[in-house]
Amino acid sequence: MDSNETLKRFVRVAELGSFTKAAESLSLPKASVSQAIQQLETKLQTQLFHRTTRKVQLTPDGQLFYEKSKDVLSEIEELETLFISDDRQISGVIRVNMSHPMARHLVIPALPEFLQRYPNLSIDISSEDRKVDLISEGYDCVVRTGEVEESGMIMRKIGEMQQTNFASPAYIAEHGEPHNIEALHNHYLIHYQTSSNNRFDAFEYSTNGQLQNYKMKSRICVNNTDAYRAACAAGLGIMQAPRFGAHELLQSGGLVEILPAYTAPPMPVSILFPHRRNLSKRVRIFMDWLSEIIKQQL
Repeated sequence: MDSNETLKRFVRVAELGSFTKAAESLSLPKASVSQAIQQLETKLQTQLFHRTTRKVQLTPDGQLFYEKSKDVLSEIEELETLFISDDRQISGVIRVNMSHPMARHLVIPALPEFLQRYPNLSIDISSEDRKVDLISEGYDCVVRTGEVEESGMIMRKIGEMQQTNFASPAYIAEHGEPHNIEALHNHYLIHYQTSSNNRFDAFEYSTNGQLQNYKMKSRICVNNTDAYRAACAAGLGIMQAPRFGAHELLQSGGLVEILPAYTAPPMPVSILFPHRRNLSKRVRIFMDWLSEIIKQQL
Protein backbone atom coordinates (compact mmCIF):
# COMPACT_ATOMS: atom_id res chain seq x y z
CA MET A 1 0.00 0.00 0.00
CA ASP A 2 1.35 3.45 -0.88
CA SER A 3 1.96 6.11 1.75
CA ASN A 4 -0.78 8.35 0.38
CA GLU A 5 -3.44 5.68 0.92
CA THR A 6 -2.11 4.91 4.41
CA LEU A 7 -2.36 8.58 5.38
CA LYS A 8 -5.95 8.73 4.12
CA ARG A 9 -6.90 5.80 6.32
CA PHE A 10 -5.11 7.28 9.32
CA VAL A 11 -6.86 10.64 8.88
CA ARG A 12 -10.31 9.04 8.65
CA VAL A 13 -9.76 7.07 11.85
CA ALA A 14 -8.54 10.23 13.59
CA GLU A 15 -11.56 12.25 12.40
CA LEU A 16 -14.20 9.65 13.16
CA GLY A 17 -12.65 8.21 16.31
CA SER A 18 -13.46 4.70 15.18
CA PHE A 19 -11.88 2.02 12.99
CA THR A 20 -15.33 0.72 12.07
CA LYS A 21 -16.71 4.10 11.00
CA ALA A 22 -13.52 4.93 9.10
CA ALA A 23 -13.70 1.64 7.21
CA GLU A 24 -17.37 2.23 6.36
CA SER A 25 -16.68 5.77 5.11
CA LEU A 26 -13.86 4.45 2.88
CA SER A 27 -15.84 1.36 1.77
CA LEU A 28 -13.07 -0.90 3.06
CA PRO A 29 -12.94 -3.90 5.40
CA LYS A 30 -12.21 -2.91 8.99
CA ALA A 31 -9.23 -5.28 9.07
CA SER A 32 -7.46 -3.45 6.22
CA VAL A 33 -7.80 -0.13 8.04
CA SER A 34 -6.57 -1.58 11.34
CA GLN A 35 -3.62 -3.25 9.61
CA ALA A 36 -2.65 -0.01 7.87
CA ILE A 37 -2.56 1.85 11.20
CA GLN A 38 -0.54 -0.89 12.89
CA GLN A 39 2.02 -0.86 10.07
CA LEU A 40 2.18 2.93 10.22
CA GLU A 41 2.81 2.91 13.99
CA THR A 42 5.54 0.29 13.52
CA LYS A 43 7.19 2.36 10.81
CA LEU A 44 7.03 5.57 12.89
CA GLN A 45 8.02 3.73 16.09
CA THR A 46 5.33 5.51 18.08
CA GLN A 47 1.73 4.95 19.18
CA LEU A 48 -0.72 7.13 17.27
CA PHE A 49 -3.95 6.13 19.03
CA HIS A 50 -5.17 5.26 22.51
CA ARG A 51 -7.52 2.33 21.94
CA THR A 52 -10.39 1.35 24.26
CA THR A 53 -13.48 -0.75 23.70
CA ARG A 54 -15.53 2.43 23.33
CA LYS A 55 -13.25 4.97 21.71
CA VAL A 56 -10.16 5.53 19.61
CA GLN A 57 -8.34 8.74 20.54
CA LEU A 58 -5.18 10.38 19.23
CA THR A 59 -2.07 10.36 21.38
CA PRO A 60 0.01 13.59 21.54
CA ASP A 61 2.26 12.13 18.81
CA GLY A 62 -0.83 11.11 16.88
CA GLN A 63 -2.28 14.63 17.06
CA LEU A 64 0.94 16.11 15.67
CA PHE A 65 1.06 13.50 12.91
CA TYR A 66 -2.62 14.14 12.09
CA GLU A 67 -2.06 17.87 11.56
CA LYS A 68 0.95 17.20 9.31
CA SER A 69 -0.91 14.47 7.42
CA LYS A 70 -3.79 16.81 6.56
CA ASP A 71 -1.33 19.29 5.08
CA VAL A 72 0.49 16.57 3.13
CA LEU A 73 -2.71 15.13 1.64
CA SER A 74 -3.87 18.60 0.70
CA GLU A 75 -0.51 19.30 -0.97
CA ILE A 76 -0.66 16.01 -2.88
CA GLU A 77 -4.17 16.73 -4.15
CA GLU A 78 -3.06 20.21 -5.21
CA LEU A 79 -0.04 18.75 -7.06
CA GLU A 80 -2.21 16.20 -8.86
CA THR A 81 -4.32 19.01 -10.34
CA LEU A 82 -1.46 21.49 -10.88
CA PHE A 83 -1.15 20.96 -14.62
CA ILE A 84 -4.80 20.31 -15.41
CA SER A 85 -5.67 23.30 -17.56
CA ASP A 86 -9.22 22.17 -18.24
CA ASP A 87 -11.19 22.32 -14.99
CA ARG A 88 -13.71 19.89 -16.45
CA GLN A 89 -11.15 17.13 -15.88
CA ILE A 90 -11.13 17.71 -12.10
CA SER A 91 -12.32 14.57 -10.31
CA GLY A 92 -13.22 13.41 -6.82
CA VAL A 93 -15.99 13.47 -4.22
CA ILE A 94 -17.12 16.61 -2.40
CA ARG A 95 -18.89 16.20 0.96
CA VAL A 96 -21.08 19.13 1.97
CA ASN A 97 -23.67 19.75 4.69
CA MET A 98 -26.55 22.24 4.58
CA SER A 99 -30.14 22.62 5.74
CA HIS A 100 -32.83 20.51 4.11
CA PRO A 101 -34.73 23.49 2.60
CA MET A 102 -31.53 24.89 1.09
CA ALA A 103 -30.58 21.53 -0.38
CA ARG A 104 -34.06 20.84 -1.73
CA HIS A 105 -35.05 24.26 -3.05
CA LEU A 106 -31.75 25.92 -4.02
CA VAL A 107 -28.86 23.53 -4.54
CA ILE A 108 -30.16 20.19 -5.84
CA PRO A 109 -32.27 21.74 -8.65
CA ALA A 110 -29.11 23.50 -9.91
CA LEU A 111 -26.77 20.48 -9.57
CA PRO A 112 -27.40 18.89 -13.01
CA GLU A 113 -25.87 21.91 -14.75
CA PHE A 114 -22.85 21.86 -12.40
CA LEU A 115 -22.23 18.12 -12.85
CA GLN A 116 -22.60 18.46 -16.61
CA ARG A 117 -19.85 21.08 -16.49
CA TYR A 118 -17.66 18.89 -14.23
CA PRO A 119 -18.58 15.29 -15.17
CA ASN A 120 -15.83 13.66 -13.09
CA LEU A 121 -17.02 15.16 -9.80
CA SER A 122 -19.62 13.66 -7.48
CA ILE A 123 -21.37 15.32 -4.54
CA ASP A 124 -22.35 13.88 -1.16
CA ILE A 125 -24.99 16.18 0.36
CA SER A 126 -26.04 15.81 3.97
CA SER A 127 -29.10 17.88 4.90
CA GLU A 128 -30.00 17.91 8.57
CA ASP A 129 -31.19 20.44 11.10
CA ARG A 130 -28.47 19.58 13.60
CA LYS A 131 -25.12 21.36 13.75
CA VAL A 132 -22.56 18.91 12.37
CA ASP A 133 -18.89 18.69 13.32
CA LEU A 134 -17.15 19.54 10.07
CA ILE A 135 -13.81 17.94 10.98
CA SER A 136 -14.85 14.77 12.81
CA GLU A 137 -17.57 13.97 10.28
CA GLY A 138 -15.31 14.57 7.30
CA TYR A 139 -17.07 17.37 5.43
CA ASP A 140 -15.22 19.53 2.92
CA CYS A 141 -17.51 22.47 3.66
CA VAL A 142 -20.81 23.33 5.32
CA VAL A 143 -23.39 26.05 4.71
CA ARG A 144 -24.51 27.77 7.91
CA THR A 145 -27.24 30.30 8.59
CA GLY A 146 -27.13 32.66 11.57
CA GLU A 147 -24.14 33.83 13.56
CA VAL A 148 -21.12 31.53 13.37
CA GLU A 149 -18.75 30.97 16.28
CA GLU A 150 -16.39 28.11 15.47
CA SER A 151 -12.66 28.21 16.00
CA GLY A 152 -10.32 26.54 13.55
CA MET A 153 -12.67 27.20 10.63
CA ILE A 154 -12.49 29.69 7.77
CA MET A 155 -15.75 31.50 7.07
CA ARG A 156 -16.81 32.91 3.71
CA LYS A 157 -19.91 35.07 4.09
CA ILE A 158 -22.31 34.75 1.14
CA GLY A 159 -24.97 37.24 2.11
CA GLU A 160 -28.09 37.61 4.23
CA MET A 161 -31.37 35.71 4.04
CA GLN A 162 -34.57 37.70 4.55
CA GLN A 163 -37.09 36.35 7.04
CA THR A 164 -40.86 36.31 6.47
CA ASN A 165 -43.91 35.65 8.68
CA PHE A 166 -46.38 33.00 7.55
CA ALA A 167 -49.75 31.55 8.52
CA SER A 168 -52.23 29.27 6.76
CA PRO A 169 -55.59 30.44 5.43
CA ALA A 170 -57.25 27.99 7.84
CA TYR A 171 -55.42 29.54 10.80
CA ILE A 172 -56.45 33.07 9.75
CA ALA A 173 -60.06 31.92 9.27
CA GLU A 174 -60.10 30.62 12.84
CA HIS A 175 -58.06 33.31 14.64
CA GLY A 176 -58.12 36.32 12.34
CA GLU A 177 -55.10 38.02 10.80
CA PRO A 178 -52.89 40.05 13.17
CA HIS A 179 -51.87 43.49 11.91
CA ASN A 180 -49.63 44.65 14.77
CA ILE A 181 -47.56 43.22 17.64
CA GLU A 182 -50.24 43.85 20.26
CA ALA A 183 -52.64 41.61 18.34
CA LEU A 184 -50.28 38.65 18.78
CA HIS A 185 -51.57 38.30 22.36
CA ASN A 186 -54.48 36.32 20.94
CA HIS A 187 -52.40 34.18 18.59
CA TYR A 188 -50.22 31.07 18.62
CA LEU A 189 -46.60 30.71 17.53
CA ILE A 190 -45.09 27.41 16.41
CA HIS A 191 -42.16 26.85 18.77
CA TYR A 192 -38.91 25.45 17.44
CA GLN A 193 -36.37 23.39 19.39
CA THR A 194 -32.83 23.11 18.00
CA SER A 195 -30.51 20.10 18.31
CA SER A 196 -28.64 22.01 21.04
CA ASN A 197 -31.92 22.29 23.02
CA ASN A 198 -32.43 26.01 22.39
CA ARG A 199 -36.16 26.68 22.23
CA PHE A 200 -37.40 29.57 20.10
CA ASP A 201 -40.66 30.60 21.76
CA ALA A 202 -40.89 34.30 20.88
CA PHE A 203 -41.91 36.27 17.82
CA GLU A 204 -38.84 38.21 16.63
CA TYR A 205 -38.94 41.60 14.91
CA SER A 206 -36.80 44.72 14.55
CA THR A 207 -37.54 48.23 15.79
CA ASN A 208 -35.09 50.96 14.79
CA GLY A 209 -32.46 48.31 14.14
CA GLN A 210 -32.92 46.66 17.55
CA LEU A 211 -34.04 43.05 17.91
CA GLN A 212 -37.27 42.65 19.87
CA ASN A 213 -38.84 39.46 21.23
CA TYR A 214 -42.54 38.99 21.94
CA LYS A 215 -43.22 35.80 23.94
CA MET A 216 -46.13 33.84 22.52
CA LYS A 217 -48.14 30.81 23.56
CA SER A 218 -47.95 27.67 21.46
CA ARG A 219 -49.84 24.46 20.82
CA ILE A 220 -46.91 22.62 19.22
CA CYS A 221 -43.10 22.53 19.32
CA VAL A 222 -41.07 20.89 16.54
CA ASN A 223 -37.38 20.20 15.94
CA ASN A 224 -36.96 20.13 12.17
CA THR A 225 -37.84 22.39 9.26
CA ASP A 226 -40.17 19.94 7.50
CA ALA A 227 -42.32 19.61 10.61
CA TYR A 228 -42.14 23.38 11.11
CA ARG A 229 -43.68 24.08 7.70
CA ALA A 230 -46.17 21.23 8.05
CA ALA A 231 -47.39 22.57 11.40
CA CYS A 232 -47.90 26.01 9.91
CA ALA A 233 -49.73 24.65 6.86
CA ALA A 234 -51.97 22.62 9.19
CA GLY A 235 -53.11 25.82 10.89
CA LEU A 236 -51.34 25.25 14.20
CA GLY A 237 -49.73 28.68 14.44
CA ILE A 238 -47.54 31.40 12.99
CA MET A 239 -44.13 30.59 11.50
CA GLN A 240 -41.07 32.80 10.90
CA ALA A 241 -38.79 31.45 8.16
CA PRO A 242 -36.93 32.31 4.94
CA ARG A 243 -39.23 32.73 1.95
CA PHE A 244 -37.48 30.16 -0.29
CA GLY A 245 -38.35 27.30 2.09
CA ALA A 246 -42.06 28.15 1.87
CA HIS A 247 -42.15 28.92 -1.86
CA GLU A 248 -44.22 25.88 -2.89
CA LEU A 249 -46.79 26.42 -0.14
CA LEU A 250 -47.05 30.11 -1.04
CA GLN A 251 -47.58 29.24 -4.72
CA SER A 252 -50.27 26.68 -3.89
CA GLY A 253 -52.04 28.96 -1.43
CA GLY A 254 -51.22 26.73 1.53
CA LEU A 255 -49.53 29.65 3.29
CA VAL A 256 -49.88 33.42 3.17
CA GLU A 257 -47.55 36.17 4.31
CA ILE A 258 -48.58 38.20 7.36
CA LEU A 259 -47.19 41.14 9.34
CA PRO A 260 -44.79 42.31 6.59
CA ALA A 261 -43.80 45.37 8.67
CA TYR A 262 -42.64 43.18 11.58
CA THR A 263 -40.10 40.72 10.26
CA ALA A 264 -37.15 39.13 12.05
CA PRO A 265 -33.66 40.44 11.19
CA PRO A 266 -31.99 38.89 8.13
CA MET A 267 -29.92 35.78 8.83
CA PRO A 268 -26.28 35.70 7.66
CA VAL A 269 -25.47 32.84 5.29
CA SER A 270 -21.88 31.56 5.26
CA ILE A 271 -19.75 28.70 3.98
CA LEU A 272 -17.35 27.18 6.49
CA PHE A 273 -14.36 25.03 5.64
CA PRO A 274 -11.33 23.70 7.55
CA HIS A 275 -8.27 25.88 8.05
CA ARG A 276 -5.75 24.37 5.66
CA ARG A 277 -2.83 25.89 3.82
CA ASN A 278 -4.08 24.52 0.51
CA LEU A 279 -7.72 23.95 -0.29
CA SER A 280 -8.22 21.40 -3.07
CA LYS A 281 -9.18 22.74 -6.46
CA ARG A 282 -12.37 20.66 -6.61
CA VAL A 283 -13.58 22.13 -3.31
CA ARG A 284 -12.71 25.68 -4.39
CA ILE A 285 -14.63 25.20 -7.66
CA PHE A 286 -17.65 23.82 -5.83
CA MET A 287 -17.69 26.54 -3.18
CA ASP A 288 -17.48 29.28 -5.82
CA TRP A 289 -20.43 27.74 -7.65
CA LEU A 290 -22.38 27.18 -4.43
CA SER A 291 -21.87 30.81 -3.37
CA GLU A 292 -23.29 32.06 -6.68
CA ILE A 293 -26.30 29.74 -6.58
CA ILE A 294 -27.24 30.83 -3.06
CA LYS A 295 -26.58 34.53 -3.76
CA GLN A 296 -29.08 34.46 -6.62
CA GLN A 297 -31.85 33.56 -4.17
CA LEU A 298 -30.99 35.91 -1.31
